Amino acid sequence: MTDLLLVAGVAAVVFVVAAMAQAITGFGSALVAVPLLALVVHPIAAVVAATAMSLVLTSGAAWRERSHLDGPAARTLTVTGIVGMPVGLVLLGLADESRLQAWIAGAMLVMVLLVASGARIGARGLPVAGLVSGALLTSTGMNGPPLVMALLDREPRRYRATLQGVFAAQDVVAVVAFLVLGYVDGEVALLTASGVVGLPVGWRLGDAVFHKIPAARLRPLVIGGLLVTAASMLVGAVT
Repeated sequence: MTDLLLVAGVAAVVFVVAAMAQAITGFGSALVAVPLLALVVHPIAAVVAATAMSLVLTSGAAWRERSHLDGPAARTLTVTGIVGMPVGLVLLGLADESRLQAWIAGAMLVMVLLVASGARIGARGLPVAGLVSGALLTSTGMNGPPLVMALLDREPRRYRATLQGVFAAQDVVAVVAFLVLGYVDGEVALLTASGVVGLPVGWRLGDAVFHKIPAARLRPLVIGGLLVTAASMLVGAVT
């Protein structure tokens, strides 16, 4: 019982921090949640719970911002993302815990570095970005960086609305796949319940910070923290 309460408490704090990152930068909830949760629970449970919480977080934002959605880009990224999801599901099912943890940490390091570099993908690269994001979502829970790079050239509100719309659509399909394949168990339910508590708190805190401090000043700190987390996770996986 004590262990369950400890895991629930840690998960609630993790989702507070994850929601803060999302509110401040427009993405990053899974980049924060998955590696931190994987330090205290099985990596598969971390991926599934983070994806479920991402669905909760992004669906509301997508609905509020729907008038600014770039429909053609969202459809392309969603459909190609669904095509890429089986690849991620295979990786998720075949890798043992330590290898999956190392894969998540390595993928996170690469993606954070790509986001930090400001790399962008043109219109012709949308299908590739979608495929990669789908495979990453179902294997690591972290589909954001390819989508961010694909949509950065949009006007800010169009960028944010389209990003949240694609997140929500891909998350729905991924969560259904996790349910069908039996990845949703008691541990995932506990993490999800903790997320329901933590997300609103984190979003309010992050939103308050967002309106007081320029996001550009916080971005390096967020990225630095993510890099430290990924490095710690990678060391833990190989030792």
